[in-house]
Parts: sequence; structure tokens; C-alpha cells
Amino acid sequence: RMLGLCSLLLLWGLAAPSHGLLETVGTLARIDKDELGKAIQNSLVGGPILQNVLGTVTSVNQGLLGSGGLLGGGGLLSYGGIFGVVEGLSGLKIEELTLPKVSLRLLPGFGVQLCLHTKVGLHGSGPLGGLLQLGVEVNVSSRVALGVSPRGTPILILKRCSTLLGHISLLSGLLPAPLFGVVEQTLFKVLPGMLCPVVDSVLGVVNELLGAALGLVPLGALGSVEFSLATLPLISNQYIELDINPIVKSVAGDVIDFPKPHVPVKVPPKDDHTSQVTVPLYLFNTVFGLLQANGALNTDLTPELVPNNVPLSTTDLAALGKLPPGQHLLLFLRVKEVPIVTLQHKKAAVSIPASIRVLFAVPGGSPEFLFELNGVLTLKAQLAPSATKLHISLSLERLSLKLASSVTNTFDVSRLEKWLSDVLQATYVQKLNVDLAVGIPLPKILNVNFANSVLQIIENAVVLTVAS
Repeated sequence: RMLGLCSLLLLWGLAAPSHGLLETVGTLARIDKDELGKAIQNSLVGGPILQNVLGTVTSVNQGLLGSGGLLGGGGLLSYGGIFGVVEGLSGLKIEELTLPKVSLRLLPGFGVQLCLHTKVGLHGSGPLGGLLQLGVEVNVSSRVALGVSPRGTPILILKRCSTLLGHISLLSGLLPAPLFGVVEQTLFKVLPGMLCPVVDSVLGVVNELLGAALGLVPLGALGSVEFSLATLPLISNQYIELDINPIVKSVAGDVIDFPKPHVPVKVPPKDDHTSQVTVPLYLFNTVFGLLQANGALNTDLTPELVPNNVPLSTTDLAALGKLPPGQHLLLFLRVKEVPIVTLQHKKAAVSIPASIRVLFAVPGGSPEFLFELNGVLTLKAQLAPSATKLHISLSLERLSLKLASSVTNTFDVSRLEKWLSDVLQATYVQKLNVDLAVGIPLPKILNVNFANSVLQIIENAVVLTVAS
């Protein structure tokens, strides 16, 4: 059997998570305990922790406990070492290390109990000749405080560590009982100081993963979003909850502060063995606000910029009166107000208020003004998650128009809605989708991949849920 390397992570000052209300405009992340255990296990499998702390378990043995280490040739247990009383016992070093198996338990309002199950195999030459093999079981207990780093990320800090060795067994070779007692006593003195760095290194990996979630994420040509911790993490018996504050910055680095909704979001409960990220309405408003502020929502539609199959000539306006036929139209669309994004009843929509000036080209002369419309484009938003982003794709659902001015008599603008809808869907909406390809960034919580998550649109937020 294997005895655990059990460490108790005391997350001081934590309370149980709130009852499903997100009071801020932040991104709420609920990370299942399975993801935390998986992150630690993966760090041990693919990372350098064991090699750096316990020595490379190969024939080279150049690590901490390798041939040049404390228990190798010239080390504490070798001939001529501090414990040279064990005459004839030499070259004792780690040759085998069972990959730790991670298990953990979340303690609501308290912390995490973490266990790394492993066993160390020591090989050397016995005093009576021949190969000597020892198996050592260990139990490392540590206390870790939770702090916040200077850049606003959660960080686990090792405060105290103690190591208790379990059973030491002689697997092969001969070692007289008196010498076995000396070896056992020596290992009890030497190994504890070498095994505590395992916990410290594991915490280092976890801190890197937690820190990666909170940082600067580019928004293409629009600017960036900087995620920071809004409050101390909360903990339940199944997940750790992070309330993350998104700070939006322009390309120049200036903080952009768009209006924030005052109604708290009612976050649905999380199922066991799933992780969850809630993306607030505020981030959607911010993306479209940046597009409007940068002028990216404005467009000039000229014959050179539209597909050949898009109807854009005075012939298409024949119903409005006598116009010179076959002349190219020029459309100038301007958005002077921030679009309104709505998330409710399983539907996402965007309303863009715009003014549209329509002119026609005069051969050899300056374009002539025909009329100006005030309109509202109501667009349906399709949302799709990827590993690190929430992507938005728009389609025109409805176009409402009012006549602002005209060089001719007043006319029924409803007669233009079908024509102008076709033009805008084929040109303007496609341009918007290209600009929106940057997506809304998701915080990288312990490398959780949300590409296959279940997407749920709730009041003023979008919830992504993925199985652990």
C-alpha cells in the first residue's frame, strides 16, 4: 500500500460561496475540485517537479538525491560521510519514484486537503555486498495561507511543512538489524527536508495556473481586457469560486468605463463535476462600445465595396419617384450612440441606432443627396464558445426606419425596408462579423477548455458549463 503525502491547504478568511447572486459586473468562475486535482496531477506527470525536487530517476541520477546529492557517493550515507559509521554501505540513492496520485477534498470556508500518494525506492550497496533496496513511505503535512499577489491574482503561500516517514521496508539485500536501525534513523533526519519542496513546487504550478487566468488579454485592434480578482476566492465542498473584475482598456492603455447594470445576475447552480464561467452583459456592452468609439460601426457603401449581386442603384428606388435610372447609389451609415445588447429568455440581440444618408453618383459631377434615414438595426446574435473565447456572429433580424430629410416629397419609408435590409445584411452585417471575430475573452482558469461547454443565456449574462 502507499501512504499519502498529505498537505492541508488553509485558505484563511474564506467563506462559503454566495447563493447564486453576482453582485458585480465581473466574470464569475466556479472551478470544480476535479479540475484542481487534474491540474496538480498533470503538473506532476508532465512537469519537472519530481525531477527538480527528488532527482532525475534515470541512470544519470544527477538530481537532489542523485549520485552527486546528499545520499549519493560522498553523501550522508556513503562511506566517509557524516554517518560513515555504516561501514560498507555506499551509493544509496533514489532509483525509483512512484508517480504521486493526487486526491483532494475541499473544506468549505476553510481550505483544501491535498494528498499526494507515492513511495520512494532507494538503491545502494549493502555492507555485506550485493544490491540493497529500500522502500520508504512518507507523509508530508503543510499549512498554506491564501494571499493576493501585487498584480491582483490569488496565490497560495507555504507557511509550515512537516514530514512524517511511514514504514521503511527492506526490499532486497542483507542489512543486519543494528545497521537497519541506523539507516532508519538517518532517513528520518534527512528525507523530511527534501520532501517538503514537493508541496512548495506543486503550489508554484498551481499559482502559475491561477495567475494565468488573471492578466491582460488583447481585443485585437479594439484594446484589451485586464482580469483582476475582485474579492478573495470563496470555497464550497465542490468548487472554488472566483469573482473576477474585467478592466477594459483602449489601445492607448486608457481605462474605458462603460455604464454598468445595477441589477445583480442570478447565477444558476453548478452541477457536481462541472466548471462554470459566467460572462456578464457588461463585457458585451464594452465590446460594442469600443467598436462605436473607434468608429468601426460606421461604413461607406460605394459600388466598389459591395458585391455585384447587391442592388445599389437608383433603379432599385424607382418606386420613390422619378430618378435617373441606372445610377450608382452611395450609402453613408453612421452610429453616434452605443449599441444596446440584450441577454434574456435564451436569446441574445443587439440594437444599433444609425443614420443612413443616401446619395446617387452623377457622371462627371459631385454626388447628389437624395434622403437621410434614422433607423434601428435589430440583430440576432449567435454565441459559440471556443477554448478561450466567446464568439459572436450577427444576422439582421429587423430594420426600423424613419425619414429624417429628403430632397423630394415625403414618402413611405417602409417601402425601403426590404431593399435596405438586403443591402445591409450582405455588406454591413458581414463587416461587423469580421470586426467581432476577436471575440470576448474568457479567463484561463486552470487551463479549463470551454470549447465543448453547454451555453446558457440568462438575464444579463451568459453561462458556460463544462464537464470536468
